[in-house]
Amino acid sequence: MGIFLKNKNFRKLTLASWLSTAGDILFYLALMTYASKLHNYTLAISLISITEAIPRLIQSLSGYYADRTKNKLKMIVWLAIIRFVLYLIVGLLFVTNIAGWNLVLIVIGINFISDISGMYSSGLTTPLIVDLVGANEISEAEGFTSGISEIISTIAQFVGSGLLLFFSYSNLAIINALTFLAAGLLYVSINHSYLQDHAKEEIKVNEQGFFTTLKSSFMQIKKANGLLTVISVIALLNGILMALEPLISIVVAGNKTMLIGTYSFTIALIGAINSIGLALGSAIGTMIFKKASLFTITLLDTVVSAGTALAVIAQNIIATLIFIALLSFFAGVASPKMSQWLVSAVDRTILSSSIGALNTILQVAGPLMTTIFTSIASAININVALASLIVVSVAVFIVAFYVMKKTQKTTPEVEPNIG
Repeated sequence: MGIFLKNKNFRKLTLASWLSTAGDILFYLALMTYASKLHNYTLAISLISITEAIPRLIQSLSGYYADRTKNKLKMIVWLAIIRFVLYLIVGLLFVTNIAGWNLVLIVIGINFISDISGMYSSGLTTPLIVDLVGANEISEAEGFTSGISEIISTIAQFVGSGLLLFFSYSNLAIINALTFLAAGLLYVSINHSYLQDHAKEEIKVNEQGFFTTLKSSFMQIKKANGLLTVISVIALLNGILMALEPLISIVVAGNKTMLIGTYSFTIALIGAINSIGLALGSAIGTMIFKKASLFTITLLDTVVSAGTALAVIAQNIIATLIFIALLSFFAGVASPKMSQWLVSAVDRTILSSSIGALNTILQVAGPLMTTIFTSIASAININVALASLIVVSVAVFIVAFYVMKKTQKTTPEVEPNIG
């Protein structure tokens, strides 16, 4: 929080990001609600979910083009304006004679273009944050930003559901558009002072091809002892965290002793605790564990993941909720620390490509592990799925511990100084 309060340009950049996040959540709820009223609502909701997921899976590509962009801040401003115009169009479409599937397909297409633009904008933002706060403070800065963003997303979902009672779909699309306009104005106010501070600096961009860039990124990450292992471990932990929710939902559905009130309230509570844990880990945990090694955090998280599965097997809902809170908390701490290490390990010219590739790995791990463990639960037994999850957690712990000891022997300073 200290960086947010002291660094004016970082504060503007962060506020712009939060505005965009809140607007997106509000409109996403509106679009899903509209789609749920169609005749074939299952297909409509599936299409929305797929088009929302695709941009996250191509972050390495959007990051690559971000690295090749010279005037990153100027492009961010233009992207905010483009997204403002796109959602103005959506707002107008909702008050025309177009309705039903025709309207949904058009809006899904526009929303998809906006999400692609958002991923590109995110890639452009990362190097700017490093410039604004410094490489040594990126963990605290990113942790605070993502933590508050998680809280805003949670609040926006409740606010959005309430606004739908009073506002039309068109109104919410226009509100979303206005958030991008406000974000664009904040970016413009950064532009003037940022350009003054960096006017004499030579702008370096990535000039390599896409696959050459990914290879360079991989080689540089590999040179940082232990970083590649930590990335793999955190990807698996994210996958475990995502897989636990449907597994817990299955157990809760079959055991009334696991209920807190109703089934829907219990599931909502689990989701809320997960979000709060991630938010607190990112915003506060990064400061509490500022001196702790990333290896230490990942080892703690593997222990907690096994504990979560044991609590579910024991059908103890209170212990389950406590472990979920701890699991998501340490996951929230680990992610910014990993970004900090990545920033110090790769060239600035391929930073967005590297982070994009990393995020793609993290995004793929969740659905993949969810599919594996839920398939085991369906084909064999839910307890077998949970036991398998414990085995994976133990295996990950052993590998991470072995690599940590090995890298500490060869290199005393395993991670860059993050304090």
